Amino acid sequence: MSSNTILIRNVYVMMAYAFRALQNRGVASVESESFDHLHDLLAELLYRGVSTQIKRGLHHDYLPRTETLTTVRGRIDVSKTASTRSMLRGRLVCQFDEYLSDTPHNRALKSVVVLLIRRGEVQPIRRKALTDLLPHFVSVNEIRPTAIRWGDLSIHRANASYRMLLGVCELIVKGLLPTEDPGRSKLWSWLSDEAMDRLYERFILQYFKIHHPELAPHARQVPWAYDTLRSSGTGQLPVMQTDVMLTSGDAKLIIDAKCYGRSLQSGRGEKQTVHSHNLYQIATYVWNADVHRDGSVSGLLLYARTIHDEQPDVDIVIHGNRIGVQTLDLNLPWEELRDRLETLRNWLVPTAH
Repeated sequence: MSSNTILIRNVYVMMAYAFRALQNRGVASVESESFDHLHDLLAELLYRGVSTQIKRGLHHDYLPRTETLTTVRGRIDVSKTASTRSMLRGRLVCQFDEYLSDTPHNRALKSVVVLLIRRGEVQPIRRKALTDLLPHFVSVNEIRPTAIRWGDLSIHRANASYRMLLGVCELIVKGLLPTEDPGRSKLWSWLSDEAMDRLYERFILQYFKIHHPELAPHARQVPWAYDTLRSSGTGQLPVMQTDVMLTSGDAKLIIDAKCYGRSLQSGRGEKQTVHSHNLYQIATYVWNADVHRDGSVSGLLLYARTIHDEQPDVDIVIHGNRIGVQTLDLNLPWEELRDRLETLRNWLVPTAH
């Protein structure tokens, strides 16, 4: 499902939730502006966020350095000093930590800002604004955006303000698609399906974390309910990783969020059915999570609504557990979209026996 079928204002709201930046004053007013392309929205978010970060001060960290010096600094690397015969020139190879801004976080920011400037469909005024940020990154090395290891960019109290900035950067890079010209690439006019799927998952989870912490929203793993006395090779079983799990007393709801181009598949005789692997997956999660076999665990496949006429609408009980397939229309005005999210809590009611 391409994000050109989604209101850009809602894309912004989804991003704000997904990266927990609803209270970030530097980007709050973006919601009232008009954007024809998602690139412009991303460029504006990056510009405002990075500008605010520059005023606060770019993230610094102690980074390991090795240099050949005339005086001792840090620890002498004896083996390298000997192998390079540095002492004959009155020098020593030293290893030390230096407090620098050339951190992986800042390298990611600079590289993606440059990517938007060079290849994004960004209005000239925003392109210039992004260009004006680069002098502040003169001591930061640029790297290939596709080489950024997003999972290694840890967020903690000292750099928490980077959360949404790096989230926006990751979405931009995930939108990279090859052009027809050899050796060149461009930024897709809209987010790729993979990027939108990830954004959609994070949006649903963070919405409940912010508005309903009493439901203990988490992306929990479901352990396999195998018989420990008669099982072997359990280490080879795949991990059952949920997108969202909500808990209220003994009741649990597992939500599997999907953002596909089509929320139904064509079966035999042109019959439209739910994607079989998605339904098998949510059913497996539910039946393994319901360890007491009392119907207290429900499962919901929540698709982003597509432009197609027929949409999934399933609400059934299988082996005592309520399992459903519903859609969420991301083209609704935000107030209506929020009301639709609130109704999902109704799925927490355990199945009556």
